[in-house]
Amino acid sequence: MTLTVHELEKLQAEHPDYRMELVDGEVTVMSPSGYEADEVSIELAAQLRNWVRPRQLGRVTGSSAGFVLPNADTRAPDVSFVRAERLRRSPRAFAELAPDLVVEVKSPTDSLPKLRSKIQDFLALGTQVGLLINPELRRVEVYRVGTDATLLGDGDTLTVPDLLPGWEMAVADLWPLVFE
Repeated sequence: MTLTVHELEKLQAEHPDYRMELVDGEVTVMSPSGYEADEVSIELAAQLRNWVRPRQLGRVTGSSAGFVLPNADTRAPDVSFVRAERLRRSPRAFAELAPDLVVEVKSPTDSLPKLRSKIQDFLALGTQVGLLINPELRRVEVYRVGTDATLLGDGDTLTVPDLLPGWEMAVADLWPLVFE
């Protein structure tokens, strides 16, 4: 059974505890992320938001924000950024565009090939930068159209100068604190 975006919105409203995506007309129910993955997502989103908002550069959202992409799929990255000039007002429903930046954080139940494929799908539809964060390996893969992925580790600094000039974050600061 294939659904429309409006039917997906209704289904999502009826079942708010589940995150759903519409891919090729089929609904995929996303399992909750692992605790560590969610903490990493929140940390990155907080750092981005704290840079973006005072400069009025755009909008940063988390995994509950869905995007209706140019191919009619509805997807929800773990973290996203859309430049202000592309989204002047927040829509009440799904944003109908590809975000400029998408971030996927690997949970224990996620498949790296599927996450990489999801990022490539976003890039093919207009996203400029995709980040795949792997807390298990403490690595970040940075994707851009037409280039190989750049791998970053704990000694590196994450930057996205093409979208967020001047913003930087130490990769080591992504990982949850350990309280001894």
